[in-house]
Amino acid sequence: MIGIIDYGMGNLHSVFNAVKKYDENCIISSDVQESEACDKLVLPGVGAFPDCMENLHNTKLFEPIKKWVLEDKKPILGICLGMQAMFESSEEKGFTLGFGFLKGKVIRMKEEGLRIPHIGWNQLEVNTEHPRAFLIEQKPYVYYVHSYYAHDYDPEDCIGYSYYGKSIIVPGLFNKDNIYASQFHPEKSGEDGLRILEYFIKEA
Repeated sequence: MIGIIDYGMGNLHSVFNAVKKYDENCIISSDVQESEACDKLVLPGVGAFPDCMENLHNTKLFEPIKKWVLEDKKPILGICLGMQAMFESSEEKGFTLGFGFLKGKVIRMKEEGLRIPHIGWNQLEVNTEHPRAFLIEQKPYVYYVHSYYAHDYDPEDCIGYSYYGKSIIVPGLFNKDNIYASQFHPEKSGEDGLRILEYFIKEA
């Protein structure tokens, strides 16, 4: 069973509808016991990093998620803000700690004359050294909506990245062990995005 974690932030129903294409046995839940029973987890998110982490603590989901991922080794997919939560910290509205599942910090996108937030379609360039490189070997176009991005991450964890402006390299897709993370929205990225979701649901 796939559990889509409801902590009060996120486009839950669009993710739910996309996941349901590949696994009818999926739920949206804010209940710890229900999520405990799931084989895999999806952490979506839209909004600000500090609010995300505050909500996860207030709903008593933060520590269970850490246990499920680090001890039980359940596969998890973080999407957009949910991906950013996988990292060690964020500078949004100050300094906030994340889960720390992936090395790196989340910083604001900055380039003179560049439109922020970054909204739209960008091509994913593939890191051919990553064992999951086959997921994006056709260099698909995917849909982003964000103002912050991962920085100082381990390049071995990054499957693919996109260029934005003249100087910004946006890491778009990560995998380390049972942890998957997508800065873009796979559920809104056409067949290429759905193929990544399908892999997570069926193969991860």
